[in-house]
Amino acid sequence: RLAFIAERCCDKVVLDLGCLDETALIKRDSAHWLHGRIAQVARQVVGVDASDQLPPKGLITGPNARIHRGDATNINPVFLDGVAIDMVVAGEFIEHLDNPLHFLTTLREVLPGRELILSTPNGLCFGNTLMGMIRREVQHRDHLANFTFKTLNTLCERAGLQEWEIRPYQFYATEMILRTSGLQRTLAMSVQALIRVVERLFPLLSFGYIVVARL
Repeated sequence: RLAFIAERCCDKVVLDLGCLDETALIKRDSAHWLHGRIAQVARQVVGVDASDQLPPKGLITGPNARIHRGDATNINPVFLDGVAIDMVVAGEFIEHLDNPLHFLTTLREVLPGRELILSTPNGLCFGNTLMGMIRREVQHRDHLANFTFKTLNTLCERAGLQEWEIRPYQFYATEMILRTSGLQRTLAMSVQALIRVVERLFPLLSFGYIVVARL
């Protein structure tokens, strides 16, 4: 997922929405932080995130990148003043919104014709099946919605996007692997490998989806 999105952003001016990933700051300054990966290859990155962990004046994340503190669903025009956006990225973001359709419709009105790339977990993922067997879910506490291949397709249709492609991405246990060591880390990596075998055989059970679209 990270490599695919970063590659699409190469040498482009990118608007990166909901990009701080405040509940997983352990990934900051590592290859597992999407915003950092994008900043390494993009010509310029304008990030927007509402996290109160951001300073009021924002956060400089590279010589060509800054995260502004603000509402990523209602972007302050000042953030885009004089910036010619090529690409909009919303990585693992729409599942946190109370109205994803309004978010996409607004983006299309504000930045028509730009390329959009978003990712979101799959509500039918095999990982959730496994967790359900022990009465748990693979869900972040801030998630408000689950998406599947069909619901993402419907969302793109109703948002009036010009064209789109939906592709699966595989399970990753990044945070668990980073936070553990020894036997626990080995177990996490083994479970990750097992789930990925199932995902390759049955793509509709993949951990999430990437949508590449034209606003």
